[in-house]
Amino acid sequence: MDRGHRAVPHTADVRVEAWAPDREGCLAEAVAALVETFADTTGAPPRGETTLELPAGDDTDLLVGLLDEVIFRLETEGTLPLVTEAQAADGGLRVRWRTVDADAVELVGAVPKAVSLHGLRFARDGAGWSCAVTVDV
Repeated sequence: MDRGHRAVPHTADVRVEAWAPDREGCLAEAVAALVETFADTTGAPPRGETTLELPAGDDTDLLVGLLDEVIFRLETEGTLPLVTEAQAADGGLRVRWRTVDADAVELVGAVPKAVSLHGLRFARDGAGWSCAVTVDV
């Protein structure tokens, strides 16, 4: 299974799907999918680096927590992840982001406000891991 992500049509909100051979890769793809729904980061060089740890929880909690963190940092710091590296850590997740200031990229869509729990899916499937998330804009 290759890694990848995409936005899919959804009424009034944004829905993204991501997939990868492993859980951490799928989480990283979900972050990229979310950012691409509202920002064109093409050619933007990283200007900073951030690490964060998400506590142990079920897989959907990790997905929601990670995407909520993207939204929170956009709102409070004005930064966006360009590259996401995730690895399992004591049942939780250790994440390293290479970031860019939101002012340095072109906004091309509605900025996300929150991750919806409605229709949330994140699980291992036959070929790896996949997720689908609706984001309120």
